[in-house]
Parts: sequence; C-alpha cells; structure tokens
Amino acid sequence: MIFRQLFDATSSTFTYLLGSRAGGEALIIDPVFDNVDRYIQLLDELDLRLVKALDTHVHADHVTGLGALRDRTRCVTVMGRESKVDVVSMRVEDGERIEVAELRLEALYTPGHTDDSYCFLMDDRVFTGDTLLIRGTGRTDFQNGDPLAAYDSLFNKLLRLPDETVVYPGHDYNGNALSTIGEERAHNPRLQVASAEKYAAIMNGLDLDNPRQMDVAVPANLSIAIPQGGPDMAQDALSAAEARARLDSGDAVFVDLREEGERIRDGVIPGSVHVPYVNLDQYIGKGGLLGALASRLGKELVLYCAFGERSVLALQAMRGAGFDGVRHVRGGLDAWVKAGGPVDDTSVDL
Repeated sequence: MIFRQLFDATSSTFTYLLGSRAGGEALIIDPVFDNVDRYIQLLDELDLRLVKALDTHVHADHVTGLGALRDRTRCVTVMGRESKVDVVSMRVEDGERIEVAELRLEALYTPGHTDDSYCFLMDDRVFTGDTLLIRGTGRTDFQNGDPLAAYDSLFNKLLRLPDETVVYPGHDYNGNALSTIGEERAHNPRLQVASAEKYAAIMNGLDLDNPRQMDVAVPANLSIAIPQGGPDMAQDALSAAEARARLDSGDAVFVDLREEGERIRDGVIPGSVHVPYVNLDQYIGKGGLLGALASRLGKELVLYCAFGERSVLALQAMRGAGFDGVRHVRGGLDAWVKAGGPVDDTSVDL
C-alpha cells in the first residue's frame, strides 16, 4: 500500500492519500481546496489514479477539495448519508465499506463534533476526522454538535477498537502526527471522565472562538454539486418522469453506474445493466461492451447513479469517446424513487 499524510499549515488539516500500488487506484481523505494542485502532482508522481475522495464531515475551517478533485480527475465524491451537502456521488451509512482496489475502509458514524461526522477504519488504523484528536477531541458547539453524542461516539465506538489501532486525526495544532487508541485512552485529558455528563460539562465550558474561515467554508462546502442540467447538459438530462417514459416504452437501455453495495441497499431500475463507474473506461474504449450494446440493440443508453453526479461525469467521458444518443437521469435513483419510479432488488451485469 502507498500511504501519505499531508498537512495544510493554514488550517492545520491532515489529508490522507492511500493507494493500492504504483500504477493502481487511490483515494483521498479530507482534501483541502488550496492544495488540489499539490495532490494532482503527487498522484502523477506516484503513478496513481484517484477514484474516490471523501470528507469526514462538513468542514468549518477550510474549503473542501472534493469538488475540484472531482472536476479534474472524475473521481467519486463520498460523504456520510447524514451530510447536508447538496450533492456528492456516494453517501455511506454506519458499517458500510468503501472499496478502492484492494483497500477496504469501514465507515463509522460518529456524531458529536457535527451531526454528520464519520470516522473510517482500515485494518490497523482509523482516520478520526475531528471526532478524536491527539490529546484532544472535536469541539461540539456548532453545526448541530452534541457533547453527549460525542461521548457516545468516543467511548462506545472508537475506544472499543484495539489499543494498538493507529489514530490518524483530521487536525493537529501541536506538531503531532499520529497516536494510538490505547495512548489516547490513557493520556487524552478529555477522556479521563467518569460519565457522559462530566464530558458534556467540559465541552460546554470551552468558550472557543469560531474558526476563522467558518463563514466562507461552511456555505462553500455545502454547495459542491456538479451542474446536472446546465446548457451543455440540457439536451442529455432526463427528468425522472422522462426517464420513466423511456422505461415504459422499452426504447432505452438503463445503465446503473453505482457500486454493488449501493445496488443491494437501495435497489435498481428494472432491467438495467450494471457498469460500475470506476470501471467505465474499459466499457467505453474501442471494442468496449457499452459501444457494442448500443450498436446491437439500436437503443438509447440512459445512465443513472445515486444522485446524478457520476452519470454526468460518465456522460462527459462517453461524449469524449465518441458516443451519441446517451442520456442521464437528473438526480439519479434518488429522484427516480421520489417520483414513484419502480425499483427492483437486482440488475444485470454486463
């Protein structure tokens, strides 16, 4: 595995880059907008293809790099289902796995710092965002923070991990880089409490100033959606009702771009074929199966994903590969379900 811990001095933010191997796929955790050029350069130097970018929560101290990385690399953006961000490609729930090649991360819902905070567990390490810091914990006084929820996340989730689990926090202000669960259990002053009420009393008495960039960062981080029906997409973007008419007429082949776990959890549009977005290039290149399918059936291809972001990126890639007559469902399966569209529990793999 390739692993890099990167630091943003302005916001004291740690960003983590994980790669499967040289020449393989990668994911990035908590990217900072101002450092996107640096990440792109590092990906090139390490010969990695970024396929997923995830945020542990909506940040208040820096502008996220999720949108910029998506636009420049066509990566999948990931956040927790509780996040109030307008659109990301994937939303995960507690206990779900995020996969990139051989890498597996388990999503742990850990509210308290904010109501959308997640940590991500991978083998011998856990990426704790702002939930657990080195000799500290995330504040709980804005963005629907809750010290009692934070206590539960800390004591009933993170501190139940093995002592040797390495802690990689989202921030550090004192020159530290990592710790362990056992070390924090023994030496973190905020964890030396006898009850949730005593922890809440500590957090409620901190009286901290707001983060310097909060008024800019939070609105920016809540609005990162890629346009799904702008001028360049208008002719190819279908509403859920328009897509339903295509399904009923049998004039289109629906292509599901989501991952297997999403399909199992949320169901599929009936009769759709499965082409995972992260593997799209192999399906649309010369001799690829999507081109052969469209040619053989003589039908329109209608792309869909969870919320419409991956289908826009896929449509752009397919245009570049010379495809015509391809559409996408604006708002994805989420919009389809809200409009009353039918959903099955399986789809067909190509």
